[in-house]
Amino acid sequence: MDEAGLLREIEDLQRLIDYKGFEVRSLEESDWDTLVGWWKWWRWAIMPKDFLPENGTGGIMVVKDGVCVVAGFLYTTNAKVVILDFIVSNPSYKNKDRKTAVEVLIKEAEVKAKRLKCKHIFSISKSTHLIDAHKELGWIVDNKPSYEIIKNL
Repeated sequence: MDEAGLLREIEDLQRLIDYKGFEVRSLEESDWDTLVGWWKWWRWAIMPKDFLPENGTGGIMVVKDGVCVVAGFLYTTNAKVVILDFIVSNPSYKNKDRKTAVEVLIKEAEVKAKRLKCKHIFSISKSTHLIDAHKELGWIVDNKPSYEIIKNL
């Protein structure tokens, strides 16, 4: 193993410690029904797969003791920016470490963006809990709300 590979292994081990028992993995096709169920519970629109990166598998799932806790999608762009969006959580997960799971998701998105050699990561949210989690992790939050503007072609 070369030096870069060894450093990456060390970073991966450090993340396991930092993530306090949470595991992270890529979204899988088998997660789709789970995500749809979460969106329905939160009364959100069901996003079509072709609206999401990699047809609904381009993102991160945070898991604790075999239970899926929170997920988000990562859009890559033709700029040095990654977009983290459509973060959704398991409404049945009531453990006290729920906020930590969200923080793990955001931190992992940052790691993935850096590995893609991106310089910026952008996210959108209406949730005060998500906005506060981003702020606590050093994100800049615009104090003027904006709106998602979409046109289906």
